Amino acid sequence: MIDFRLYCVTDRKQTAGRPLVDVVRAALDGGVRAVQLREKDIEGGELYHLAARLREITARYQARLLINERLDVALAVDADGVHLGQNSLPVTTARRLLGPNKLIGVSTHSLAEIAAAMGADFLVFGPVYFTPSKAAYGEPQGLDRLRKAVAHSSVPIFAIGGINGERIPQVLATGAHGVAMISALSAASDPMHAARELLQRLPDHTVQRN
Repeated sequence: MIDFRLYCVTDRKQTAGRPLVDVVRAALDGGVRAVQLREKDIEGGELYHLAARLREITARYQARLLINERLDVALAVDADGVHLGQNSLPVTTARRLLGPNKLIGVSTHSLAEIAAAMGADFLVFGPVYFTPSKAAYGEPQGLDRLRKAVAHSSVPIFAIGGINGERIPQVLATGAHGVAMISALSAASDPMHAARELLQRLPDHTVQRN
């Protein structure tokens, strides 16, 4: 089941020099219950050790840990699942390797990509607003496209890209299940306080997996 509304996506380059593990722990202290380890430029061995440390911490908080793209690392540390991009393995292949009990999230940017992600447990759609970290994916999608994405998806959608606390009500009004955030947590001077403030704007809700 998708038992979280706030999806914390890591970026150690936005932590102002603080250890990523410390930033994630602070966000968990603030109530975050789902973390995506997304450090694409780390080699396998280092990524494994970082993932193992985060698995230990997230398990302590009964929080979900998903590994970006690396199914081998996800399996090695017994993560809760993986998050796939458009150049990753197909969802069907990932499901066969991971089994029925792991979560699979997929990043999407169009209705066609949403249709192709059948079998995923949830989707991330964006960028909704402009943000430097998502500039490579083109112009912002905007709220209208997010609304259409939600209407075309059979699984929960998390919005990403330039979202802050003030924009959360607008995002949720489209029917989006929740928000995925990078800088709002990783770059926050106080990630624990930031997480608490964001979660106050996100109603508690659980969606059963299909």
